Amino acid sequence: MNEIQHKVSFPKPVSFAESFVSSDAFRTLFREGMSLVEATAAYLDGEGREESKNLPRLAALAYASESMRLTTRLMQLASWLLLQRAVSEGELTSDDAQRQKEKVRLSSQNGASSPETVESLPEQLRMLIGSSLRLQSRILHLDRLMEGKTEDAPTIPNPVAMQQRLLQSAFRS
Repeated sequence: MNEIQHKVSFPKPVSFAESFVSSDAFRTLFREGMSLVEATAAYLDGEGREESKNLPRLAALAYASESMRLTTRLMQLASWLLLQRAVSEGELTSDDAQRQKEKVRLSSQNGASSPETVESLPEQLRMLIGSSLRLQSRILHLDRLMEGKTEDAPTIPNPVAMQQRLLQSAFRS
């Protein structure tokens, strides 16, 4: 082998994580996530607070539980998005972000209430819960891809499909 052939080096492969956080798709996801956080905060501090006062006892308990779960879920997602943006803007390295992400504890988090109880909640809260679950699913998927994990993870149950199954079983009897 001559000296020229020996010195040839190949470029480092492009990291999905590094390319994604610098993409328009990430910026769109970031805006979407932060808009959902803002919309949820505005709802829970305003209209939602008023709506919750008029709920029956069981529904009011479910409202309190689900709104706390919603807030926790969104704070985890916002933390993840902010870490990724910090990497994109060069404020953190990917390794630093990975260490910080361990504190975030990004996890799949479904509602605690039964479908019937969730149905008794105000429509706007149900919509915010659904949007947060979809965002969570997307972010968990992206996070697995960014870590190089491609195995299938448990999926979040589809609330519409659950309602359809309940209706079908009710009409079969």
